[in-house]
Amino acid sequence: MPHRIAVLALDGVLPLDLGIPARVFNEACEPDGTRLYSVSTCSLGGRPVRTHEDYRIVVDHDESLLETADTVVLATQEPSRHLLATGTLPEELAAALHRIGPQTRIVSLCTSAFLLAAAGLLDGRRATTHWALCDALARLFPDVEVDPDVLFVDNGRILTSAGGAAGIDLCLHLVRRDHGAAVASAAARRCVVAPWREGGQAQFIEHPVPQETDSSTSTTRQWALDRLADPVTLEDMARHAHMSVRTFTRRFRSEVGSSPLKWLAQRRLAHARLLLESTDLTVARVATTCGFGDPVALRKHFHTYMGLSPLAYRRAHRAREPMTAG
Repeated sequence: MPHRIAVLALDGVLPLDLGIPARVFNEACEPDGTRLYSVSTCSLGGRPVRTHEDYRIVVDHDESLLETADTVVLATQEPSRHLLATGTLPEELAAALHRIGPQTRIVSLCTSAFLLAAAGLLDGRRATTHWALCDALARLFPDVEVDPDVLFVDNGRILTSAGGAAGIDLCLHLVRRDHGAAVASAAARRCVVAPWREGGQAQFIEHPVPQETDSSTSTTRQWALDRLADPVTLEDMARHAHMSVRTFTRRFRSEVGSSPLKWLAQRRLAHARLLLESTDLTVARVATTCGFGDPVALRKHFHTYMGLSPLAYRRAHRAREPMTAG
C-alpha cells in the first residue's frame, strides 16, 4: 500500500505551494512505475477554499482524511491577524489538527509553521519558516527554537520548511529519507528541479544569479566534485579559484549559502549515501572513495547528519538490485 499523504488546504492558501506535495510525491515511483505515495487534499468541512489569489479551489475530502494519513502536510497559509495577536487557533482548525494520530508525520510548508506552533506541536523543538517572519514566530512562541538560516528542519516526526522552493526541497528530503537517494533523484529529474539542497543551506543567498565566470566559484566547485576522494582543503580550492582564502570563502558563501568545507562535506555525504544504497562496497571503501579517509570519520558524519550508522542506512535504503562493486 502506498504511503498516504493528506494535504490540508485552508483559506488563504498559496496555490503554488498547495501543489508542491502532489507534484513531488507523485513522481516517486517503483522501477515499474508504481507510485510510492498517495496524495489527497482536504479542507475544513470539505468546503471550497479561498486561495491567496483571486479564485477558490474545490477539494474532495474533509478533515476526517487526517485520521488515516501516514503524513499530513499543512500547505502554506499566511498567519491570520487573530493568530498573530493571540497565538491561538480557531476552534474548528484546532479540532481538525487534534484528529492527527500520535505517530503521523506532520509537515508544514513555509508560514504554516505558525499553525503547528499554535497547536503546541513545536514546543521545545527547532523549527523554521519564511525568513521574513522568523522573528515574529520566535516572539509569539518563545518555547520554539526558531532557526532563520536553514531551508528546512527535520525533527523526525515534525518537519518545517522555509518559503517557496524550500517546500520542494523538504518533500524531496522525505522521499530520500523514505526510499533513498536514487528514488529521490529520479523524482527530482521528472520535476526538473535540483535533486539535492541540504536543509542547513541558508535561506537567503546574496548572489542567486550566477556571477561572471572570472569571479564565480562554480568552476572550482566542479573541480572539487571531480576530486571527492582526494584530501581537498580550503587552501586548495582558493588556489584553484585564484583567490585568497578569505575572498574565496566570502564569495563562496554568497553564492552557495554555506562555507566551502561544509558544502564539500555535504557532497561527500551525499555520494556516500548513494554508494551505500546502490553498491556492495564496504564501509571502509565507501569512506575512502568519498574522501572521508577512514570509516570512523564516515560513521561520525552519518551519526551527526543522519542519526544512524552507515550499515543501518544501507539496510534501510538498499536498492533491490545493487550495481557491481568494481
